[in-house]
Amino acid sequence: MTEARIAAALRKHAQGCTITVRVQPGAKKTEILGIHGQDDQIVLKVAVQAPPVEGRANDALIAFFASLLKLPKSSVTVFSGELSRNKVLLVRGISPADLQERLPHL
Repeated sequence: MTEARIAAALRKHAQGCTITVRVQPGAKKTEILGIHGQDDQIVLKVAVQAPPVEGRANDALIAFFASLLKLPKSSVTVFSGELSRNKVLLVRGISPADLQERLPHL
């Protein structure tokens, strides 16, 4: 069930894949908090230590996913939702299946 829910947050893209996240900036620790939502509204909830000021939370989110997925930071970008807590990240050069394998089991 959990793997299917994670897969629902991932989408194939011409350049790799996208992952839908909900960001909680200003947290004590940067980490994935879990999977939230239902049906086609599934997101990974991610806490980041950085505040939502001058793009610092976005930068921290990109650095976190790049490190987690063992990819260069240039492979991860905010595809949409730059000023919102709800974001879509584009991860270049990786398929949804490979990305799912690299995510920790939630």
